[in-house]
Amino acid sequence: MRKLGFILFCLFMVVVLGTHAYAGEGWGLNFGEKGAQPRGNKSAEYLLQFDAYYVGAEEDKVIYLTFDAGYENDLTAGILDTLKKHNAPAAFFLVGTYIRDQPELIRRMVSEGHIVANHSMSHPDMTQIGGKEAFHKELKLVEDVYRNITGQEIPRFYRPPKGIYNEANLKHAKELGYTTVFWSLAYRDWENDNQPTKEEAFAKLLPRIHPGAVILLHNTSKTNAVILDELLTKYKELGYRFEGLAHLTH
Repeated sequence: MRKLGFILFCLFMVVVLGTHAYAGEGWGLNFGEKGAQPRGNKSAEYLLQFDAYYVGAEEDKVIYLTFDAGYENDLTAGILDTLKKHNAPAAFFLVGTYIRDQPELIRRMVSEGHIVANHSMSHPDMTQIGGKEAFHKELKLVEDVYRNITGQEIPRFYRPPKGIYNEANLKHAKELGYTTVFWSLAYRDWENDNQPTKEEAFAKLLPRIHPGAVILLHNTSKTNAVILDELLTKYKELGYRFEGLAHLTH
C-alpha cells in the first residue's frame, strides 16, 4: 500500500509540476518615465533566444505599427487608406478565419506592402491546446489559407492570441521558423460596445510613445479608424518614422 501510495504521489507531482512548468502567462508591461521604453514581464534579452521581440532599439526613433483582428468590422479599408497616405507599413496579425473570409482585403494589404502575419487559426489559448503537434497545426492551417489566397508563403511572424504564451510555445514557434512579436504599447481598444474617446486614446498613445515602439492596435476599433490619421501625424511631428517588422529583426 505504501508503494502504491508513493507511486500515486509521484504521478500527482508530475502532473502538478508539469502543468506549472507549461502554464501560460499574459504579456504585460511596466511603464516608467515618459518617453522611455517600458519593461516587459520578460526581458528583450530573454526573448531573443527564441527569436521573439517586444520592442526595438532604444536609440532609434522608429515605430512599428501592428494590428490584430479576428473578424472584419468594415473599418480596415479606411485604415489602409490612412496608412497609404502616411507611407506607413504595418503588420496585420490575423486569425485564419479572417484571412479566409476577407480575400480582397488580404490581397490589398499584400499589394500595398503590408505584412499579413499569423495569429493562429481559431484564436485559442495556445498554452492549453495540447502540445507541440496542436500548436503547429494552428499555425499551419493559417499558412494554407494564406497560400490559397495569395499564392505566396505567409511571412514568418507570429503573435500569441490574447498575448498568452509560455516557453514551450516560444520554442515551438522558433522551430517553425517564426519570429514571435509581442508589443510595447497598446490600450483598451477592442471592446466594440465600450470604445474609448479620442481623448482617452491619445492620453495613452501619445505620452507613452518611445523609441522602438511596437504598437498594438485593433483594426476593429472605430476609435482607431477615426484617430489614425491625426495620431500618425503627431508621431511624425515628434520625430518618429515608421518601419516594417523586417527592420525590427535586423
